Amino acid sequence: MYAYSRLGGGAAAAAAAAAATGGGKPTSPRRSPRAKYGRSKFAGRNSGFESPAKLQRVAERLAYLLLSLVFRRHGVLLFAPLIYLSGMLLYMGTLPIEIPRVVHRPPPGSTYRSPQVFEKLWPHMQADRSQMNALTAAWHTRGGQTWKPCIDQKTSIEEVPASNGYLIIEANGGLNQQRISICDAVAVAGLLNATLVIPTFHLNSVWRDSSKFGDIFDEEHFIEVLKNEVKVVKELPEDVLQKFDNNISNITNLRVKAWSTANHYLEKVLPKLLKLGAVRIAPFSNRLANEVPEHIQYLRCLTNFKALRFSEPIRLLADSMFNRMVQKSSLSNGKYVSIHLRFEEDMVAFSCCIYDGGEEEKREMDKARERGWRGKFSKTGRIIRPGAIRMDGKCPLTPLEVGMMLRGMGFDNGTHVYVAAGKIYKAEKYMAPLQQMFPFLETKESLASEDELASFKGHSSRLAALDYTVCLHSEVFVTTQGGNFPHFLMGHRRYLYEGHAKTIKPDKRKLALMFDNPRIRWDYFKKNMHSMLHHSDTKGVEIRKPNSSLYTFPTPDCMCRSAIINKNTSAADDH
Repeated sequence: MYAYSRLGGGAAAAAAAAAATGGGKPTSPRRSPRAKYGRSKFAGRNSGFESPAKLQRVAERLAYLLLSLVFRRHGVLLFAPLIYLSGMLLYMGTLPIEIPRVVHRPPPGSTYRSPQVFEKLWPHMQADRSQMNALTAAWHTRGGQTWKPCIDQKTSIEEVPASNGYLIIEANGGLNQQRISICDAVAVAGLLNATLVIPTFHLNSVWRDSSKFGDIFDEEHFIEVLKNEVKVVKELPEDVLQKFDNNISNITNLRVKAWSTANHYLEKVLPKLLKLGAVRIAPFSNRLANEVPEHIQYLRCLTNFKALRFSEPIRLLADSMFNRMVQKSSLSNGKYVSIHLRFEEDMVAFSCCIYDGGEEEKREMDKARERGWRGKFSKTGRIIRPGAIRMDGKCPLTPLEVGMMLRGMGFDNGTHVYVAAGKIYKAEKYMAPLQQMFPFLETKESLASEDELASFKGHSSRLAALDYTVCLHSEVFVTTQGGNFPHFLMGHRRYLYEGHAKTIKPDKRKLALMFDNPRIRWDYFKKNMHSMLHHSDTKGVEIRKPNSSLYTFPTPDCMCRSAIINKNTSAADDH
């Protein structure tokens, strides 16, 4: 057997070569210089390209050699994935398969689909007569969990000791942010044994309310209720003011960190108070920790639930509005649902959520953001994902969504509803479906005349006080976006209603999933809404946990179990 040569004439040529070299083993001839540079460069006129058939034979021979080597070495398992993929690619290349075009669908929640959901469910809402109105049986009494107000039983009758100086604070924010500041200021004054000057209100750029303390709260009542605990004066005495050149701005303003402990005030603020005779803390929003000694916590209870009574003009109109609401809902024994609807333009703008998605909405929201927050939302590198915001449950619920939720929970179209809100964004458009689902819908403007509201116009805190009162006494309160208003109301309602908040606090993440599915079935939607209502019921009675707010969870700091309450004590006396 002789070696194969591309230049020779088979075995005869090989034998001749062997004889010429002395009869040894045949040797291969020197390699042609053409092979070094490739055939294409030096090929003659008659060489041309290899035929397709010959190339196919070479490829088959190489494949055969490769497979023989693999099987001989038992390494087929190492090359199996490569062989499989190569075969699939060759196979797919021989078939007329069209790769489908990838359609990029918008992320979940990036499109406001609630109108389509409503269109699907509305006929079922109208036809559903399978249940009684949830207004008559929304809450369940639980034995052994009844609480009653008991602040009066803890009231001290000891004389207030001599004052260490004057405390001046500035409350900021809206109505209930101011309320927090006032309650905390009384607590700090009691802790430092200071005389509290009636708080001043900072003119907030968002609320734009120039009201003073006496315009919103009853000053005389405030001073009288606290007289055995903390001394309160309407203004700084002349002799003290003269020490500071008759200018309160000259009084040292102490910068106190948010949520400062009682020890911080005793160690840092008290020495300054004793030295100077008067100190200021401005701003004074959330400047006292939730966890404080028991007697200081008691001052918060006393201030919030007894000392802070609305001024007479607010009380008179608010009581009239409440009575009118009860009369209108007489067919349900005076019971009604109140909704805190946060769908004002500034709230929608701040959330960065998209609703109708039109150019007009985008233009209006961009203007509102720039007007209220000056470049905060247009910083370089800031990425806003409206869909992710909605699916995370952070978009304000629209009136339509609140209405669908309540109908799913079993509140029928005979339910009387009070809507507490500022100026609703595009009210004519967005309020129409809620009115369609609940024809007996009331607002401040429908319960009070223009003349009655005239002195309240332009004063958002006073208007909020009217809403607060009507919501406080409703059978069901619905919170839709969080904030101080619903947190204070939940706590106040727990204080009045035996420890139960009687509040629907929806799972907005679950709602986002429901409202993002235009094909959702009514029975499935209704089942989820009933579950949400039941969860609100079970969570209505809660004891304050460490570092939680007393203003939302007044038990056990401000309340006692009913077994130890005097029979003559009532929630109404504490209101």
